Amino acid sequence: MDLSNLSFIYGESFDVDAIGTIIYRQEAHKFDGSLLHDFDFIVLAIHEEQNAELIVEHTLVGDLPCQILNVRADSLQRWLIAGEKGDMVRYFMEGEIVKDQDGKLTMLRKEYNEFGQPLRDRKMLYEFSRFLSIYVEAKRYMQAGYVIDAYQCVLDSLKHWARIELIEREVLPDKAVWEQVKELNTAIFKLYEELTQSTETIRQRVELVLLACEFSVMSKMAECSALLLQILRSRPKPWSIEELIHHPELIMIRNELPIVMRKLVNRSLAKESVVWSEAAGYGSQSIRYSAE
Repeated sequence: MDLSNLSFIYGESFDVDAIGTIIYRQEAHKFDGSLLHDFDFIVLAIHEEQNAELIVEHTLVGDLPCQILNVRADSLQRWLIAGEKGDMVRYFMEGEIVKDQDGKLTMLRKEYNEFGQPLRDRKMLYEFSRFLSIYVEAKRYMQAGYVIDAYQCVLDSLKHWARIELIEREVLPDKAVWEQVKELNTAIFKLYEELTQSTETIRQRVELVLLACEFSVMSKMAECSALLLQILRSRPKPWSIEELIHHPELIMIRNELPIVMRKLVNRSLAKESVVWSEAAGYGSQSIRYSAE
């Protein structure tokens, strides 16, 4: 069965609730392995109303075995921004769109391909929040004397830093991020080599990279947090941390948002104010955040 026939049969039979459907033909030489996605065709169905992030089905379309991946729309957008689930991103970007309610999938593809400023700002904030969180974790490990754990954290944080450098150059990071930065001969790749190949002790290498990370945190904070600062300025009334965590543009960094906000306040990029809050209980005051 060719792709056009599969598109017709599938489109006539399934996914009445999906906002869009993409069919991806997986060539034999692209198989991820006999235990992973070993199907000729992958059907990616995007839903706005679905409880689970991902629902997998194995079924016959006509006489052809297919793997159907029912994905929640907000999860797909998160994977695109975070650079996660590379297989899902590949299916979305390279497959044939056979259903597209209101052109939403086409627009999302276009935005991702063009890598314009709104998407760059979201990716920058995401990468910075992850970088900052893991960097702080590495410092805590070092203080506790867990050098090997600190080493792994530093290695992870450098990868997020590398993605930030690529985004600054308007290059869309992919999974092979170190190959990308190696080709650009950036300073972050030299730091990566220092961490992984130096003859110094592991402790010395980690301490060196932590110092470099500390400088990067300070120098890149305003640029990387542009989207968050824009949200803080978007209304005259200060924001509670709860409001920020549930803001649709910030849901992706909800776990890291408290530490990012504290860093912004410490660097005087954001302001905190204290207001009386009945919900907080008797004698309690609520901290709110804003930016000029």
